[in-house]
Amino acid sequence: MIQFRNDFYADIRIEDRETTRISYKAGGLEEMKNRAEKQAFLRVYDGKLWYYASTTNVEHVQETLDGLYAAATPNPAILVDPIVRRFEKNRDSLLQFKDCSVRDISLEKKQELLLSYLPLLKEEECIKLPQGNYLDRSSLFTFLSSLGADIQYDYQTCGLAFGFDMAEGEKKFSGSWQKGGPRFEDIAGLEAEIRGSVQEQADFLRQSVPVEPGKYPVVLSPEAAGVFAHESFGHKSEADLMISDETMQEEWQLGKTVGSPILSIAEWGDVPGSGYVPYDDEGTKARKNYLIKDGKLAGRLHSAMTAAALEEEVTGNARAVSCDFEPIVRMTTTYIEGGELSFEELIAPIKKGYFIKTISHGSGMSTFTIAPSVAYEILEGKLGRPVQISVISGSVFETLSLIDGLSREVEFLSFVTGGCGKMEQYPLPVGFGGPYVRVSEMNVQ
Repeated sequence: MIQFRNDFYADIRIEDRETTRISYKAGGLEEMKNRAEKQAFLRVYDGKLWYYASTTNVEHVQETLDGLYAAATPNPAILVDPIVRRFEKNRDSLLQFKDCSVRDISLEKKQELLLSYLPLLKEEECIKLPQGNYLDRSSLFTFLSSLGADIQYDYQTCGLAFGFDMAEGEKKFSGSWQKGGPRFEDIAGLEAEIRGSVQEQADFLRQSVPVEPGKYPVVLSPEAAGVFAHESFGHKSEADLMISDETMQEEWQLGKTVGSPILSIAEWGDVPGSGYVPYDDEGTKARKNYLIKDGKLAGRLHSAMTAAALEEEVTGNARAVSCDFEPIVRMTTTYIEGGELSFEELIAPIKKGYFIKTISHGSGMSTFTIAPSVAYEILEGKLGRPVQISVISGSVFETLSLIDGLSREVEFLSFVTGGCGKMEQYPLPVGFGGPYVRVSEMNVQ
C-alpha cells in the first residue's frame, strides 16, 4: 500500500512489459528473442518544481517516493494549483487481453506462423534478400496518484513485417508489407493478402513508368491520408510546441478556418490498435478530440501542464515511450473522418491525376512531403498504369483547403515497426487512418 503525503502531488506509473521479436533474412534465422521487464516512473510536484525518478525495483517504490518527497518543499495549497486541479481521479480496471494474451503463445508457435508466410516471398523470381519479422508487445499498466486515482489497463499488439529488394534487368524496387493487430488471430490466414501485395509490387517493378511532374488532382489512400494527418497536422496540434511561440499561438486561433468545410480530423486514444490508450500517463481518460471540425480549428492536444498554461482542459495525450521518461504531449490515434462518396465516385471526375496507394515515409509541419511507394495514374476517371513518384508536397493549410472529396469507407491502420518520434522519445506506438481523400491539386514530382 503506497503512502502518499499531504501537501504534495504525486503519481506512480508502473509498466509490466513483455516483447517478442523473431527475424529471418534470406531464409536464415537472425534473431529470436523474448524480453520481460517491469519498471516504475514516479513524480512529485510541490507547485514549483517536478521531481522524477525511474526504477526497476518496483517492489520498493515507497522508498523511491520518499526520496522525492525529501527533495521537494511542502505546499499546503497544492490542491488549488492550476496543474493539479486538472488531474483526474479515475478508478478503473480495464483488462481486455487477459484471456487472449500473446504471452500465453509459445515462441515455437509464433515462429511457425512467420515461417508459414516466408515461402510467399519466393514466388516472384525478381525478389532478392527477403526479410521477415514477427513482433509483439504485451503491457500491463498501473497508475496511482495522491488524488486517489487507481487505474489498471492492458495493451497488446502483434504483427508481421516483410521487406524485400526486387530487381529485373535495370529496374529496381524496394518492396514491403506489414500488418498488426491486438490479437494473435488477427495475423493468421493472411496468405492471399500477402501474395496479392507481393504480386502487385512485382507488377509495379515491371510496368511502372516515370511520372510527368506538375500539379494534379491526387487521391490519397487511408494509409497516405492517415500519415498526412499525423505528420502534417497532428504534430502542429501538440500544445507544448506553441506555449513559448506567440506566432504559432496566433496562427492557431481556435475557430479559424483552416481547411475545406467537409474536413474533420479527430484524435482518440480509445480506438483499438497500436494507438490504443484508454488512459494517458497522467491518468486522464481518453476522449475524442476534434483538431479540425468542418474545416475550422477545433482543439489541440494537452497534458495537464500545457492545459494549465493555455487555460484549457486536458485531452488524454500525456504519454511516455517507457518508464524511463516523463510524459509529454503525444498523439494516440489520429484520423480523418469519412465523407459520402465511394472510391469510384472520388476518381470519376478526374481527367488526369494520381492515386497514392502506399507510401515509404512522410514528414512536415507548415509544409509537408510524402514519398509514395506504389502509385497509379488516373485517366478519364479510371485507374491507369503504375507510376514512379518521388514525392508529393505542398503547404499544409493550402492542401487542407483543397480537399474536395472523402470516401464513406474509413480504415484504421496498425503497424508493429517504427513509431512516432519526438524529442528523445522514440518509437512511440500510434495509430492513424482515414478515408480515401481527394485533393484538387498537389505538387507531384
